[in-house]
Amino acid sequence: MAPAGGICGPVPPIAVGGYHSLAICTDGTLVGWGRNYEGQTDIPLGTFMAIAAGRDHSLAIRPDGTLVGWGDNDYGQASDVPMGMFAVEAAGFWHSLAIRTDGTLVGWGRNYEGQTDIPLGTFTAIAACAYRSLAIRTDGTLVGWGSNGYGQNNVPLGMFTVVAAGGWHSLAIRTDGTLVSWGHQTDIPMGTFIAVGASAHHSLAIRTDGTLAAWGWNNYGQADIPKGLVASAPTQGGAGGFGTWIDEEAKLKRRRDNAMRKALGFD
Repeated sequence: MAPAGGICGPVPPIAVGGYHSLAICTDGTLVGWGRNYEGQTDIPLGTFMAIAAGRDHSLAIRPDGTLVGWGDNDYGQASDVPMGMFAVEAAGFWHSLAIRTDGTLVGWGRNYEGQTDIPLGTFTAIAACAYRSLAIRTDGTLVGWGSNGYGQNNVPLGMFTVVAAGGWHSLAIRTDGTLVSWGHQTDIPMGTFIAVGASAHHSLAIRTDGTLAAWGWNNYGQADIPKGLVASAPTQGGAGGFGTWIDEEAKLKRRRDNAMRKALGFD
C-alpha cells in the first residue's frame, strides 16, 4: 500500500526497514510501501500508536496495547509475539523486542548471537540492530547484549534517555543532553541533543535547538543535510553535515559499503 499525498500529516511516526517503510497517519491508520516480497507492507486492519521495521518484517502496537507482527517470519520474529500489553517495540534483522506497560522486556526471533537473551530489570527504551540489542532501564542505566565484535555493547556509564543501534556502533543521549558513541565509529558532533538515529555507517541527531547533525559515511550523500531542514523544535539556524569524503576516499568507502551490504544480506 503506497502513501497518498498529505495523508500522514506533517510529522507522522515513521519506521524504516531494510527495503520498506511504514508510517502512522494522523487518524491512527498505518501505511506501508517499498519492497513487499515477504508481505512486510501488507498492513493489518486497525489503528496503531507505535511501529518498528526490521530487515523484512514489521511490528505495530495498537491503542489497546496489543502487538502485531507481519512479513518475513523465518525465525518467528513476526508471529511469535508474546502475550501482554505493550508500549514500545523494536525490530532487528531477524529478531524483535518489546517493552510491556509494566516495564518488562521480551525478545523473540533469531538468537544466534544472544540478541534475545533478555537481561534482568524493567525498561523504558530499546533499540535493535542486525544481531544485537540495547535497552535503557527505568533507573536510566544502559545495557547491551548480542553481537559485540567492535565493543558496540560495552555501554558507557551514566543516566540515559535515548538509545540507538547502528551496524557496528551505538549512540545514546544522557539526561543532560550530551551524546555519547561507542563501538566502531565514535566521532560525534558538538552540542546537546534530544533525538538520535543510527544506520550501518552513518548517524543523525537533533539538537535541543532543533538543528540537525549528520556524520559518518557519506558516499551516497546520506550525511548531507538538505539546506534549511530542521526539526519541529525551535531552531537557531541550519546545521552542517559531518563526514564528507574526497572523491577517491568515497570510492573506497562505496566498495566497502557494498561488500558489507552483501555480507549482511541487503543485496
